[in-house]
Amino acid sequence: MISLFVLFQKRKNALLLKNEFAKKHFEQEISKAQIEIREETFRNISWELHDNIGQLLTLAKIQLQSDSSINEVKGTLDKCIKELRVLSKLINPEALKNMSLEQAISDEIDRFNRLNFIKSQLTIKGEQIKIDSKIEIVFFRILQEFFSNTIKHAKATHLDILLDYQTDVLTIMAKDNGLGFDLNKQKHSGIGLTNIKNRAKLVNANATFISEPNKGTELTITYHLNNENSYHSNS
Repeated sequence: MISLFVLFQKRKNALLLKNEFAKKHFEQEISKAQIEIREETFRNISWELHDNIGQLLTLAKIQLQSDSSINEVKGTLDKCIKELRVLSKLINPEALKNMSLEQAISDEIDRFNRLNFIKSQLTIKGEQIKIDSKIEIVFFRILQEFFSNTIKHAKATHLDILLDYQTDVLTIMAKDNGLGFDLNKQKHSGIGLTNIKNRAKLVNANATFISEPNKGTELTITYHLNNENSYHSNS
C-alpha cells in the first residue's frame, strides 16, 4: 500500500509539473505574440508617417507654392488629418488590448485598401461568438504573418478573409491570388509554415495550407469552440 501511495504521489507531482510547464509556455507564447503584434503595428505606423502622410504634407506644400486653389490644399490637409486620426487609434495600447478579432482584421483590411496595398475583403458568416482574448491574439498574429507574406512576397492583387461561425466550429480562411508555391519543397515548408502550425496547435486549433505555383495560397484555421474548456484547463 505504501509503495502504491508513493507511486501515485510521484505520478501526481509529475503531472502537476507538466501542467505548470505547459501553462508557463502558453503564457510566454502569448506574450511573444503580443509583442510581435505591437512591433508590426509600429512598423506600419512608421511607414505611414514617412511615406503616406509625408507625401500628403509635401503635396500640400507644393500646392501652396504653385498657387493651387484653397479647396485643393484644404482637401489634401483634410486627408492628412484623417490618416493621422487612424494612426492615433493604432498607437493607443488600450484600443489594441480591447479590440476583437473581427475589428482587428477589419482595421488591417481597411488599411490595405486605403493605401492601395492590395484589394482586400473580409466576409463574416454565421452568428459571431466571443472567444477567449488570448486565443484571438494567436489567431490575429497568425493572420498578420500570412498578410505580410502576401503583400511582401506573393505579388498578389487580391486578398480574401473569411470568418465562418458555425454551431461548434470557427473556420478562419485567408486566400490570396499570388505566386503560390510547391508545398512539397522543403524550403517552403520551413520556419514560416511550421511557426503558423505550431501557434495554432498552442490553442488546440488546426492550420492547413493549400498552394500551387501561380495559383495563390490558402490558409485555413479550424477551431472547435468546445475547445474553450480544454484551453482553460491547460492555462
